Amino acid sequence: PQLEGLSKEKFTLIGWDPPGYGSSRPPERDFTDFFARDAECAKSLMEELGFHRFSAVGWSDGGITGLVLAGRFPSAVNKLVIFGSNAYISKQDIEMIDKVSDVSQWSDRMKKPMFEMYGDHFPSLWTAWCNAYRDIYNYNNGDICCSDLPKITANTLVIHGNKDVMVAGEHLDHLTSNIPGAVSHVFPDGKHNLHFKYQAEFNALVEDFLSS
Repeated sequence: PQLEGLSKEKFTLIGWDPPGYGSSRPPERDFTDFFARDAECAKSLMEELGFHRFSAVGWSDGGITGLVLAGRFPSAVNKLVIFGSNAYISKQDIEMIDKVSDVSQWSDRMKKPMFEMYGDHFPSLWTAWCNAYRDIYNYNNGDICCSDLPKITANTLVIHGNKDVMVAGEHLDHLTSNIPGAVSHVFPDGKHNLHFKYQAEFNALVEDFLSS
């Protein structure tokens, strides 16, 4: 809804799948230090396309990649928009992940697009993702990229849905308190995929921020 809905007159829109996801297969997804590697890949891709400074919009893991990208390569990122994202993993986050870790318990509506993309490989991919988060929580004190936040110089918009069951509400305050000059916007009834349900409002919000 963003690649189709955001203005192509105002922006050059580039969407990408990190290695191991979507159309960027092979290779198989490697969850070793994956946020840092994804950030480096994203920067390299943009440079290869001729963009040495750009804005980034990221959802969930894509937003975390955006945080790492903007923190470690500040000269490359003009503005940053993230939603459904976090810089650390809390106990509540792990409890949420545990509740959705069994793909067989998902509704058909939730499973359908994933199995259409990944086929029978999806359950093992999802299990590997859940385990990667558990490893960060158990062996790295839950820290994903907290040290990168103060290094971000890009104007940053943090969007959060108050009914997001995947990302605890505490992360909104943490991000806006630790990213210099960050601003926030809350969708009171928004869930983790708020950009689908509130497409028009979300797109207008992002366009206004990126254009200002």
